[in-house]
Amino acid sequence: MNTASEALSRGRALELTPERFRRVAAWAVGWLILIIATGATVRLTGSGLGCRHWPGCQTNDFFPQSARGYHPYVEFGNRVVASLTVLTTLVLAVASLRTRALPTSVKGVAWLVFAGTLAQAPLGAITIHYDLNPWLVLTHLLVSLVVLGLSVIVLLEAARHARGGGEALPAGVRATGALLVAAVCALVVTGTLATAAGPHPGSTMVRRIGSFQPSVAIHVRATAAFGIAFLLLAAWAWRERARAPWLLRGCAGLLLLLGVQMAIGETQYRTGLPWWLVLIHVTIAACVFAWTVGLVARLWRPVARNPD
Repeated sequence: MNTASEALSRGRALELTPERFRRVAAWAVGWLILIIATGATVRLTGSGLGCRHWPGCQTNDFFPQSARGYHPYVEFGNRVVASLTVLTTLVLAVASLRTRALPTSVKGVAWLVFAGTLAQAPLGAITIHYDLNPWLVLTHLLVSLVVLGLSVIVLLEAARHARGGGEALPAGVRATGALLVAAVCALVVTGTLATAAGPHPGSTMVRRIGSFQPSVAIHVRATAAFGIAFLLLAAWAWRERARAPWLLRGCAGLLLLLGVQMAIGETQYRTGLPWWLVLIHVTIAACVFAWTVGLVARLWRPVARNPD
């Protein structure tokens, strides 16, 4: 009897509260945004072949050597961040199993986040093996965005588990949200293609996909479609601000990110696409994507208000 009681006590000691799981999920989202930023740094500085082998940098050198320039350090640094990101998502997946009454579906998505993050390692090795095939580089980034979106959903569900479900919103608003998600997906894909087609200092080793000007033109159209869907949602949020104040705040936050993103986009276009400015542009694009997914997911899965 005592042995069973002790085992039960140890099991309870290892359990996480819903609020602690929410914090773990927030950390995972942060690391997944960071790995997109460091991966973009590799692409924009042409450092993808700085380490020709995997997981070590060179045949006889696991760590990068200064004699080979800065490219090996950029690539190896990205691998270090990637390893920590894999570890963080593994903690997220295991934590989901230790969180009391967490729905099975959320646990499944948490494990998908880990699996998708882990799959990036062999995908990166394959990309290096094929000398940075641009389509593999593009796939690498898009998989990162998919995993980021899934992690945001886990974070939302963690908050919902901690605070409870909120009032359901009208079907028309949810449909507008679905259009907004479709638009942001088109936005990031066309933006990725524009980046892949762009001439960036230090990235002459990387083959481009298509031509830059046509890619930018398509991206501008995707931006316009996103803007229209966003304005429709923001207008409803303003009209119903007393009913759903969180939605108005969410739209305001997204508007701020969009303003910064558009200012950086215009600046980089007029200043010859400096790689560090393009890097900021890509990183904020990941934040816009994550914020949009979270905002729309909450339209479909409302979270109760914080208690006063």
